[in-house]
Amino acid sequence: MRSLISSADEEQLDLFRVFPGFRRFLAARHHYAYLRTGGDLLFILVVISGIFGPQAPERNVAVFLTWGLLWPGIVLSWFFVGRMWCGICPFPGLGVFLQRKGWTQSRPVPRLLKKYGVYTSVFLLALIIWIEVVAGLDRSPAGTSYLVLSIVIGAALLAMIYPGQAWCRHLCPLGRISGAAATLSITEFRPDHEKCRGCETFACQKGVDGKKGCPVYLGAFNIQNNLHCLVCGHCLPFCDRDSPRFLLRNPYAELIRNKGRYITCSYIVPFLIGSQLARFLRKKAIYHSLERLLGEGLHADPIAFSLLLVVGFLLTLGIIRYGAHLFGITEDPTFGRFSPLVPILIPMAFTGELVYRMSYFAAGLGAFVPTVGRQFGLTFLTRLAFRIPDFPVQMLSAFFMLNGAIAGGYIFWRFCLEDFEGLVSFKNFVGVNLLIVGLLLVYLTVIF
Repeated sequence: MRSLISSADEEQLDLFRVFPGFRRFLAARHHYAYLRTGGDLLFILVVISGIFGPQAPERNVAVFLTWGLLWPGIVLSWFFVGRMWCGICPFPGLGVFLQRKGWTQSRPVPRLLKKYGVYTSVFLLALIIWIEVVAGLDRSPAGTSYLVLSIVIGAALLAMIYPGQAWCRHLCPLGRISGAAATLSITEFRPDHEKCRGCETFACQKGVDGKKGCPVYLGAFNIQNNLHCLVCGHCLPFCDRDSPRFLLRNPYAELIRNKGRYITCSYIVPFLIGSQLARFLRKKAIYHSLERLLGEGLHADPIAFSLLLVVGFLLTLGIIRYGAHLFGITEDPTFGRFSPLVPILIPMAFTGELVYRMSYFAAGLGAFVPTVGRQFGLTFLTRLAFRIPDFPVQMLSAFFMLNGAIAGGYIFWRFCLEDFEGLVSFKNFVGVNLLIVGLLLVYLTVIF
């Protein structure tokens, strides 16, 4: 229990010690292969069904498998196991296969990609969400399949040029959002630096005996946060010092410790909150009024959603900037510039994404089995349809958002209690909390 309350490293519980079978499972590469094969088979099913199956969403399982089961499941996993999904993700599978066949130049990853990859991946994430909404990918089997294929092709192209999973480390938009969300995971994969001291092989990073090491160039000894580690277990069989640990932690400890220094989160958070507000508003009557103001035709929806996206982004950015102004400190002589409102808003940003995906899951779950029946000619399954009422989903959504707001208030309280004790006036303390409450009310308004 103290692991969940304290942010001190010495208080953390190593789950590898409590559940040694879990460590053995991750360390055995054939287990990892089984998990990845399962992901690959699901991916192949989605692609084949989406492209060659019926194009009506009520007759094709590809849509709900992707947007109703897989994506909400990934979002939910962020809160418990960080980026572990990335370790079994099927997207880099083709690239890994090509590398094993020797079809790669294995050039060093250029500095340009390392430095500017974050901006590109955030742009790709914005593009995916925009296309998902405007093009109705969550209702388009073929569109869904072509989207996932484009990501596979991108990962394969980079795999043919650079070693390892360069796409996953530097460009993948889903990996980028997963890394940002993993900062509030209840677990973390970390080395025991005392055991790493004196190591000269760095096998966890480089590999050994022809076996490749960390696919994203980290190695256990390099892991300092949850942004990049895939929790894939590649490093476990290579370490002869028993250094890697899987720790239970206070889920807000990393946000409290790093105080908004992650550039990934600084770009992801305002866009994600802004896009969620726009996506929720798109289901309201006011959105259709905006469409009518923009005129009839196919252009009305893209323009209306784009306008809401920009307004939502600017609103969130304004909250972040004004909150930083109230906080009064945006630079520290020890670690440089930081954005204090970003870690405070991170819990709301990712619980908001969970709520959005959960609403799609709840709306489509009752029709999934009948969809299977219609697609594969099993007519008796069409009688198994049911509907989840709106009220419990809305109450659960409100509960999640309230918890996100409370978490943001807790992080702010810890800032004021520890590193910035006495530096934030009571009036400004109240002001920042009112910003958190105000954003919560905006969320609840657009959700309900």
